[in-house]
Amino acid sequence: MILWKRRSKKSLGLLRCFTFLFLWEAVAGQIHYSIPEEMQKGFFVGNIAKDLGLDTKTLLNGGVRIIAEGRTKYFALNLQNGYLYISEKVDREEICGRISKCLLQLKIFIQEEVKLYTVEIEITDINDNAPSFQVEELELKISEITSTGSRFLLPDAQDPDIGSNSIRSFQFSSNRHFSLDVQMGADGAKYAELVLQKILDREEQAVYNLVLTAIDGGDPVRSGTARIRVIVEDANDNAPVFTQSVYKVNVLENVSIGSLLVTVNATDPDEGMNSEVTYSFRKISAKASDIFQLDSKTGKVTVTGHLDFEESDVYEIEVQARDGRGLSARTRVSLVLTDVNDNAPEITITSLISSIPEDSPEGTVIALLNVRDADSRENGEVTCSIPGNLPCRLQKLFDNYYSLVTDRALNREQVSDYNVTIIATDRGTPALSTTTFFLLKVLDKNDNPPVFRQTLYTSYITENNPKGAPIFALKANDADWEENARVTYSVAEGQIQGTPLSSYISINSETGALYALRSFDYEQFREIRFQVQAQDGGSPPLSSNVSVTLFILDQNDNSPHILHPSFPTDGSTGVELAPRSSEPGYLVTKVVAVDADSGQNAWLSYQLLKATEPGLFSVGLHSGEIRTARYFVDKDALKQSLVVLVKDNGQPPLSATATVTVVVADSIPEILSDLSSLSAPVDPQSSLTLYLVIAVASVSCLFFTFIIVLLALRLRRRRNSQLFDSSSVILGGVPVSQFVGIDGVTAFLHSYSHEVSLTTDSRKSQLAFPKGSCSNTLTGQQPSEKSGPFLVAEVSNIHADDQVSLQVSFLNQTFLFDVERLISWCVLYIIVPVKQQFILYINEFNQAKGSSDPKGPATHSGQYTTQILPKHQAVVNPLVSKI
Repeated sequence: MILWKRRSKKSLGLLRCFTFLFLWEAVAGQIHYSIPEEMQKGFFVGNIAKDLGLDTKTLLNGGVRIIAEGRTKYFALNLQNGYLYISEKVDREEICGRISKCLLQLKIFIQEEVKLYTVEIEITDINDNAPSFQVEELELKISEITSTGSRFLLPDAQDPDIGSNSIRSFQFSSNRHFSLDVQMGADGAKYAELVLQKILDREEQAVYNLVLTAIDGGDPVRSGTARIRVIVEDANDNAPVFTQSVYKVNVLENVSIGSLLVTVNATDPDEGMNSEVTYSFRKISAKASDIFQLDSKTGKVTVTGHLDFEESDVYEIEVQARDGRGLSARTRVSLVLTDVNDNAPEITITSLISSIPEDSPEGTVIALLNVRDADSRENGEVTCSIPGNLPCRLQKLFDNYYSLVTDRALNREQVSDYNVTIIATDRGTPALSTTTFFLLKVLDKNDNPPVFRQTLYTSYITENNPKGAPIFALKANDADWEENARVTYSVAEGQIQGTPLSSYISINSETGALYALRSFDYEQFREIRFQVQAQDGGSPPLSSNVSVTLFILDQNDNSPHILHPSFPTDGSTGVELAPRSSEPGYLVTKVVAVDADSGQNAWLSYQLLKATEPGLFSVGLHSGEIRTARYFVDKDALKQSLVVLVKDNGQPPLSATATVTVVVADSIPEILSDLSSLSAPVDPQSSLTLYLVIAVASVSCLFFTFIIVLLALRLRRRRNSQLFDSSSVILGGVPVSQFVGIDGVTAFLHSYSHEVSLTTDSRKSQLAFPKGSCSNTLTGQQPSEKSGPFLVAEVSNIHADDQVSLQVSFLNQTFLFDVERLISWCVLYIIVPVKQQFILYINEFNQAKGSSDPKGPATHSGQYTTQILPKHQAVVNPLVSKI
């Protein structure tokens, strides 16, 4: 029956505990929960997510964490549902001891909001501890002469529970000699004393076995017992007396083991055994009993364990002195610990960002940390600092919480990571400090374009290179990191002589190596200019350009090209004329050649390779001029054939040959007869052709001469007044230097400058006459702005030998010609070519008729081809160039 009642009371107590389990309230930004002690792991404490208004996403992303203070983590947070539950068994007596209100605090950190919430959990007491006596069996020796009313201290009972669950009453086994008196001490604790109610008679009963029961007020009720054995002795009428009622000692917490703390002393005026005093701990906690030791003979209290101010700063001990006959006295020893700076500060990083973008704004939170020191007063006051070279600073939030934030802009290209050092130092003597480290990486942003090592690239490649030949490699560096620093290369679009640049040049996009896609020709183009772009892999990408000039180097891949004498396209052979009376050194003709190469590859040299009469002609090594080396003699052949070798200076050298035919004659009629004699065998048809050509040429020459004379006569009258009105003789004021005469042919020319341009690429020569370079050589005359006659001709005789001359004004330019020489020129340059054309015509006519003569007119027609002699060119070229 009694067992059932006890179980009912126990169930009622648990029901009350669960009733208060879910009570909570928010006071000043705090959340308060209340739970009973001794709950098992996993016991529900409260719904943090609901009470703080958090969503499930924040929980699942790990944005909420618990920051618990203390060495033992009693609570944990379920990130699935936001429930706060017990992770370690909670023992109120172990945590708070005798403190009436046991509170545990923890912090809830919301990383997304960078906020901390304080959660206060009150641990309520349950009656989980039964009262217990420090001495379960006590033997009391009482003299039989002890007077009634004498009191004897009984063993103290202890109950770790508090409030109604602590010791409420004591019970004593019934007897007629002793009674129980319960007293309350200054600290509120109850203790029992044995009171003698009736005189003892040892002869009646020498031993009394009593039972002392301590009962608490919990539900269910718990109790503890101690056995008291009373032995009746002979009289001992004096009890020991301590010299002090309270021994108060101040002890440094770092006192060494074995040190003497205090010596208690009690005296007994009795003699013999009744005066022998022994000491013992009467009331001491289990923890203190492991630290302190009492010498039962001397009363010395020494240290046997380590003292820790942070665990307990005061120890209260009761010491009992008993004489040989069982009389006793008690005293209290109060050991007050003095704190020493024996604990270094502790740094707890509750939130940490291990990497930060380099473009993060100032004030970005890097870490949240808590600093605490277990010491007290100035030994527990902590200051936190970081080195000055870091781009961040510490901000104190509240209590011992700090935040580490950036205080200036970051640049990964200057510093890619920081070894952050946080130093916490207390104010103790000597000061203790703690250092913690963590690595902060700066994440890259694409803020640097690629940079080429050179502002301008120049390279060289020899022409006729193989396809795919490497040229050189460009390199651009990007100060960024990883993908932002990955550089790709490309060639900007362009054209070379109308062809896309991409068909000539290729670049490796990864290495920047340039390659030639085709073989280059120096004679086609000598340099290639283009742009190369380097672009990184950032988003958005950055790029830079550089100019590249590729010079094509020449190779000796072109043979000299003969310009004069040119190879006739009609199958004829060029003929040069040399007077038989020529002196040694006479200029017969000049071999003109060009080389499309450049530099020393285009340096040409001439040499006579073969001649009909060796030693008759010589060739200038560098000029190509063919001159007579001696006088002509009768035995010299009329027709001289010369083979001239033209060689360049390349390695290996290339060459070309020119065949020059020189005909020796003193006059033009002789030349014509000689040319006729050099013809093929005479046949009636070729003679007829020659006569026809001469007839046509004569008629043409006469007609041309008639037209010139007619124009001269018609215009002479108009110009007489302008040319002869001057007091001086006609042309008298003209300087002699303005008359240019070659072999009797005299031309009066204005002074002019000309520019000759010879291009090897196009192989065309240009003769330009700038207008600004011409000036009138007649004294006192200025060019008229009004346009004059287009062509003015006048026949005059200005030579001493009465030679007839023709003065022609054409486009305001005046020319003076010898009429005889003019006729010779017409014969040379009109009759002979016309004859050649007729020969070709007749040749074609004979072939059409099916002529089988292999030596017909076509075979010998080339013998009538003539070239302009140098002395005639001086006369003809100005007129031709003007016309």
